[in-house]
Amino acid sequence: MDDLSKLSSQELENLAREARELAIARKEEERKQLRAELVKRIREAGFTIEEIFPGPRTTPSRAAGNAVKYRDPADPRRTWAGRGRKPRWLIEAEAAGRSLQEFAV
Repeated sequence: MDDLSKLSSQELENLAREARELAIARKEEERKQLRAELVKRIREAGFTIEEIFPGPRTTPSRAAGNAVKYRDPADPRRTWAGRGRKPRWLIEAEAAGRSLQEFAV
């Protein structure tokens, strides 16, 4: 494109959308290439991926032995071990008339 000022607003919007889509696709391709290069270099150095990047880490509450006792069914990532301050999502649910026992695991 030589002169963007000659394009209509619709043409500019289409061009911007295409540019965003291309940028997303290019970034994903760059990530794949970087990952492949890292895996290759790790293996060439005699390591396994697991040695360099160990499995998922535990959350502090689980690491301390505090099992999850309450979970939000609407968003299972939101949990509470029943220790410390009650989380906002649970306070709001109780204020709306729900029982703590509804969230027990």
